[in-house]
Amino acid sequence: MKTNKFKSIKLLRVYFWIIIFLMIPFSNGCAVFQYQLRPPIFRPSTIETIQVTAYCACGKCCGWERNWRGQKVYSYGPHKGEPKIVGLTASGTWAKKGTIAADTNIFPLGTIMYIKGYGYGVVEDRGSAIVGNHIDIFFKNHTKALDWGNRNMEVKVWLPKK
Repeated sequence: MKTNKFKSIKLLRVYFWIIIFLMIPFSNGCAVFQYQLRPPIFRPSTIETIQVTAYCACGKCCGWERNWRGQKVYSYGPHKGEPKIVGLTASGTWAKKGTIAADTNIFPLGTIMYIKGYGYGVVEDRGSAIVGNHIDIFFKNHTKALDWGNRNMEVKVWLPKK
């Protein structure tokens, strides 16, 4: 009787681990099925020389500071002192790797770009200092943004459908 009981416990453990192992790829956040941006297959691309700078969500890059209550507020401009939601882009998404800020008169929201040394990105934001053939790419921390610096480089661009 004891051997049957131990066998059934061992089988339950094995079944448990098999189920866990099979469910991992389908859980949220798994690197196996992570969303990866790809360019449109049937849409032509252009190569443009663009000034590429970098930013992060810190106060120095995004122009915010903390008020006396500890809230994040605009540090300059017409909205100085008003509350600021840090990391929210003009398109309504949260800034992440692949987020690009651009002059939306030249590169509309939804434009896909390939930047050598950075990868693919989508124009999801705009900035007051981003004018003309100038884009700002998002990094998670300030050090990486500073390391990128200011570069003039050729960027592959896929404009969105009109």
